[in-house]
Amino acid sequence: MAAGDDRIRIASGAPGIERLEAHLHGQAFSPHRHDTYAIGITLSGVQTFRFRGRRWHCLPGQCHVLHPDELHDGGAGDEAGFGYRMVYLDPALIQEALQTAALPFVAEPVLETLRLPPDTIAEIWDIDGELDAVARIGLVSAVAGLLAGAAPGTRRRAPDRIAFDRLSQVRELIASAPAVRRSMDELERASGLDRWALARQFRAAFGTSPSRFRTLRQLDQVRRLLERGARLVEAATEAGFADQSHMTRQFKMAYGLTPARWAASVRASMARTTAAMSSAPWPSATASPNSA
Repeated sequence: MAAGDDRIRIASGAPGIERLEAHLHGQAFSPHRHDTYAIGITLSGVQTFRFRGRRWHCLPGQCHVLHPDELHDGGAGDEAGFGYRMVYLDPALIQEALQTAALPFVAEPVLETLRLPPDTIAEIWDIDGELDAVARIGLVSAVAGLLAGAAPGTRRRAPDRIAFDRLSQVRELIASAPAVRRSMDELERASGLDRWALARQFRAAFGTSPSRFRTLRQLDQVRRLLERGARLVEAATEAGFADQSHMTRQFKMAYGLTPARWAASVRASMARTTAAMSSAPWPSATASPNSA
């Protein structure tokens, strides 16, 4: 697979859920981390990544689980490149699906799909359909079941219901305007917790710190702007970054590639889709509805 063949297709998502399909070559992603669970399945080639001090390989028919806020990279195991689908899921949805149980910990990130419950593969990685309310609940439930099934044993103690609700208020406050830099005093007032308890319990509930969560929401805005054709400097300013360089560094830390390369890969995928649609034969105007 040549460098010019790299492409990323963004599928429809829903609140707390992002989905994509990618075909990449070489060392596609430098070390980075994001604040979501990343649940992937390899479609073709060999996908390799360094995670928790080891080099892992994920083959077609295998899936992999990356935890929130854990460092990893990603690339092809050979010159042919690799293809995969990925679902990024907000840890809060897992909390909700598991009735606020502590976040599951999957020690072995590469899983055989044969071990998964029936219909799980289609439920999680069929990214071509729209995520309506029913499909969204089904997807979250399937991922929660996958994680819980792959993470047996003792769970860490989770925040109680009242504390979880307060932490959710802090989370919603940050997400409502990520370009706004909230003071620690404001977050303490919103949560009713002191700053140390807030930092500790926020990470236990959502897998990352309040500061990191804000940065990732800023980067969400950057990606939306780039998809609409905004220039890098415009996206950085509107999302509340100090400058374009700061935004680029954070983007690469979160996604493992620069915003310019990410935007180019997305545009390449969109161009392929447009070309395929324009070249498809139009049905005959005189064709009978029952002629097929």
